[in-house]
Amino acid sequence: MTRVPSLPADTGRSGWEALSRRPFPARGLDTEVTADWLVIGAGFAGLSAARRLSQRAPGARIVVLDARELAQGPAGRNSGFMIDVPHNLAAGEYSSADAGGTRLEMHRNRLAIAFAKEAAAEYGMPRETFDPCGKINAAASERGLKHNEDFAASLEAIGEPVARIDAAEIRAITGSDYYRGGLFTPGAVQIQPADYIRAFAAGLGEKIDLYENSPVVELARNAGAWVARTPRGSVSAPKVILGVNGLAQDFGFFRGRLMHVFTYASMTAPFTGAAGRERWGILPADAMGATVRKISGPDGARIAIRTRYSYDPSKQVSERKLAAMVRDHRRSLDARFPDLAGLRFEYSWAGRLCLSLNHVPAFGEVDENLYSACCCNGLGTVKSTLAGMMAADLATGTRSGDLDRYQDQPKPRRLPPEPAATIGARAVIRWQEMRAGREG
Repeated sequence: MTRVPSLPADTGRSGWEALSRRPFPARGLDTEVTADWLVIGAGFAGLSAARRLSQRAPGARIVVLDARELAQGPAGRNSGFMIDVPHNLAAGEYSSADAGGTRLEMHRNRLAIAFAKEAAAEYGMPRETFDPCGKINAAASERGLKHNEDFAASLEAIGEPVARIDAAEIRAITGSDYYRGGLFTPGAVQIQPADYIRAFAAGLGEKIDLYENSPVVELARNAGAWVARTPRGSVSAPKVILGVNGLAQDFGFFRGRLMHVFTYASMTAPFTGAAGRERWGILPADAMGATVRKISGPDGARIAIRTRYSYDPSKQVSERKLAAMVRDHRRSLDARFPDLAGLRFEYSWAGRLCLSLNHVPAFGEVDENLYSACCCNGLGTVKSTLAGMMAADLATGTRSGDLDRYQDQPKPRRLPPEPAATIGARAVIRWQEMRAGREG
């Protein structure tokens, strides 16, 4: 039996979630339920696992539990890029593997994006929610330009299309003089993450029973089935998939092997007549720099900026720490858009992600008929989608070359003992952020 020691904590309200509209009311679990499958977590991993289960085991009863309401947790707190090319946050750069490793990573990312595209089409997601428009890595410094050239060379070496963008073209897109050049790759998708998660759940419809605000406080085996208890009810099912990212440790798995990192973002109040085109998204040439997106709606345009990281093994951060990060958001936004200097941030938030030292997922059958699809390694939109797909295939006995290769990865490497792990992680993050310089 596992008693879950803590519940998820998320600081600040995500602008994506605040602007999103729910297509159906939230429902909590308040009774005892029996199912064929239980999925814990209704983010990218959990909902992807549920969709895959509905395809692999049509007609089965699938229950999905989430501790929060849809998109209030990490799934609605990211910067909204589904990226196909390498994106290794832990290494501080995007492509550090050899050609074979790069090809394999892109193949896996594209499997996940294809799965998401199929769902977006089936569930009628509009372009504002799911936009396959590619991405730009924008460089604001000489070092950033060098990063882009190295990245371009690694992609061109394996025949991948890239396009170099000069400062004038980036200025035409963003309205900013801040950037010196960019690199465009066509395979990425920009999403409104909260809308995507809510539309995905709505699209699954009667194929799943979704219960929100229903945290699992205990998970135990009983008479050949797993029983998950929540504050007001329980679910009994023979097989369970965990799609809880770094919270896998709270369920008793991968302890001492997962790093808990927070990212920080702010979204402006609406404005008009500035910042270039109607919608765009910019990733930094340095992985530790600032991601910036402009969105437009009936009340005007907004800019979302994400920069700064922290390592917090407690899996929660204070309002005070968030406020300190928002001051850096202010400096970063004003440097890029002097004509918007002082524009109020309407929403600011922290978002949890999970890394492993060796950049591998926390995946597999971790107990009898209990499967983990956790540890996103900094690109949860894609890597968690893939983990959910692969976990459902593993749990249903659906073999494939992709699953065999995905399983054939080492376990997350054990972290150094405390306090060395925290001291080391925080030092690395700070060093990488300082090295990013103008990109941040």
